[in-house]
Amino acid sequence: MKTINECMQNVLAHRILLITCLSAVLGLAGCEQQGTAEKAGQKIDRAAENAEQKIEQATDRAEQKIDQTTEKAEKQLENAKESVTDKAQAAGEYIDDSVVTMNVKAALLNDPFLKSSQIEVTTVNGVVKLSGTVDSEPSIGKAMALASSQPNVKSVQTELTVKASAPGTN
Repeated sequence: MKTINECMQNVLAHRILLITCLSAVLGLAGCEQQGTAEKAGQKIDRAAENAEQKIEQATDRAEQKIDQTTEKAEKQLENAKESVTDKAQAAGEYIDDSVVTMNVKAALLNDPFLKSSQIEVTTVNGVVKLSGTVDSEPSIGKAMALASSQPNVKSVQTELTVKASAPGTN
């Protein structure tokens, strides 16, 4: 009977060992399986990575648009500056020409030989044009000399004519 008891003990020991091994294998297999919390954590990690990539892409696109808008605004500003500068320069030239015309007219009116002459003065970009009539040929030279001597006069053009004197007046 001892042998039967020993056999039974051996069988029982083998069964216990087998049950222990199976429990260990199942326990380890259960540990390797991912639980819902782990799966959820991984999904959150992936979602965070995707969100980070999308934010970086959106930031890059926004920076590009800002750069393009800035370049466009700078070009518009430069064009506006050029336009204002051109208009200011044209206005300045108009004012300068008006001052030149005024100075030439004042000089002609202050000259005792020319104040009775009918001389019109126009100025464009510093070029003075004299037109009208004077009493004599030397008066044309005198008018041109007076106009040339004024500040900011670049040149003088003349269309002055000598008015015919009445017969018997000398």
